[in-house]
Amino acid sequence: MALWKQITHLVKDPPPDHIFELSEAGIAYARNGETGFQIFEPGVLAVSPVADNLLRPDAVMSALARIAPPNGNKRRPATVILPDYATRVSLLDFDSFPSSPEEQLPLVRFRVKKTIPFDIDSAAVSYWAQPASAKAGAKKIEVVAVTVAMEILARYEAVFRNANLYPGEVTTSGLAALNLYTASGVAVIAKLTGNVLTVMAVDNGQLKLFRCLTIEEGSDQEILAVLNPTFAYIEDELGQKPEKLLLCGFAKPIEGLNVEMEPLRSRLGTPNAYNAGLLGYLEATV
Repeated sequence: MALWKQITHLVKDPPPDHIFELSEAGIAYARNGETGFQIFEPGVLAVSPVADNLLRPDAVMSALARIAPPNGNKRRPATVILPDYATRVSLLDFDSFPSSPEEQLPLVRFRVKKTIPFDIDSAAVSYWAQPASAKAGAKKIEVVAVTVAMEILARYEAVFRNANLYPGEVTTSGLAALNLYTASGVAVIAKLTGNVLTVMAVDNGQLKLFRCLTIEEGSDQEILAVLNPTFAYIEDELGQKPEKLLLCGFAKPIEGLNVEMEPLRSRLGTPNAYNAGLLGYLEATV
């Protein structure tokens, strides 16, 4: 198992036959070209970066058995897409970055350890150095790091192994959903999943900002309190305003923003709060 290191091209080889995206609402899945969604009862899964997410692993296993019934004792490869709030995604700037993975990983772990709400010594860390920006004067190396508490990750993996599935590839919903936007320029993607808001800024295919936080009511005022300073930060850092805001999981456009808005789209269906990562994963394989 490894948390994926790439963003813009998540899949190089053919995807496994079974792909799953988990949320508190249920499991979105793709199986041999078929997609669907299995609903959870309340209290089955509670997303957290610091506590066990699987409150009723038996219910998750039952859902997996319906989606992908065991076929003998052979363990089948699967991709697992975790909820954003179960992990921490960090954007790190380096003036120089070692070429050796043996030197890179300790440096990344050192940089993220004060920004995560769990012990770095008991965390799984994956990272990816983005290609150098083509913009004039761009010198820093930007590294995307994904961190998750090992105990939380192990519990997710275990429920799949118990269903005769091998979670060989693991990523997060937001990072996988980035494949759904490939246009040039500066844009912001806002994804609302229950009471979790994920905000990502991209500039010509590079991730420039990633925020994931819980909100109380989901009102326009509460969303604006997150997006307005985010837009101001992007303009200050990148020297230009975002050209558009792409929405996923919102019932309607957000009022009070002076920016072009449109829904996040996929060639394989309509992305929503619970399957955007799954469709983004599949988008990279088409």
